[in-house]
Amino acid sequence: MDTRPIGVFDSGIGGLTVVKEIMRILPYEDIVYFGDTARVPYGSKSQETITKFAKQNSRFLLSKDVKAIVIACNTASALALEELNNEFDIPILGVVKPGASAAVRATKTGRIGIIGTEGTVNSRAYEKMIRKLFKEVEINALPCPLFVPLVEEGWAEKEVSYMIAKEYLEPFKEFDVDTLVLGCTHYPILTNVIGKIMGDGVTLINPAEETAIELKSILFENGLQNTSKERLNTAIM
Repeated sequence: MDTRPIGVFDSGIGGLTVVKEIMRILPYEDIVYFGDTARVPYGSKSQETITKFAKQNSRFLLSKDVKAIVIACNTASALALEELNNEFDIPILGVVKPGASAAVRATKTGRIGIIGTEGTVNSRAYEKMIRKLFKEVEINALPCPLFVPLVEEGWAEKEVSYMIAKEYLEPFKEFDVDTLVLGCTHYPILTNVIGKIMGDGVTLINPAEETAIELKSILFENGLQNTSKERLNTAIM
């Protein structure tokens, strides 16, 4: 049994969508969440800057004696995960691989859309991972840079969010996707708006649930799970 907490970080509040799923799937685990709201957004920054931030965030979480780290940020997952795994000696996982796997399982037509920050989309991390799993897939990926500030401002349900989302998402309707990956942890907060625009025939993929499932597997494989059966706390910083 290992009662140390799980560390989770993101560029702002979006990563709380991942924390929600971790709490649901691993209800007896303690969590330390770090939201880097001082430096949000990450998506428009360089890989060098993102990697520096990700290392700083990881060191902060390690100071809290965490047993594993979840990068609840698609941009940092795409650009910094490999370097973090090389530098730190605890399990560290991102959200890209779980999200890509879920999209491949969900699609029936092989036409997948991806939305994310500029950094995530330009990295082509989702495209590469999806094509590893499904070579015949057709992918259309576009950045939606205004989604993060809309969520951070608490404007997810305002008319301006609908208008901006409609402008961003129109190409995916023309491309006739049947699956759309919400490739930023802020974006699930806009699920109602995105779903209304895309319609019932499009499956929206929130990588958060798949990430929590993979985390559970990693904890059990490494003997790191908390088996005390006591509901613990989530610290948000």
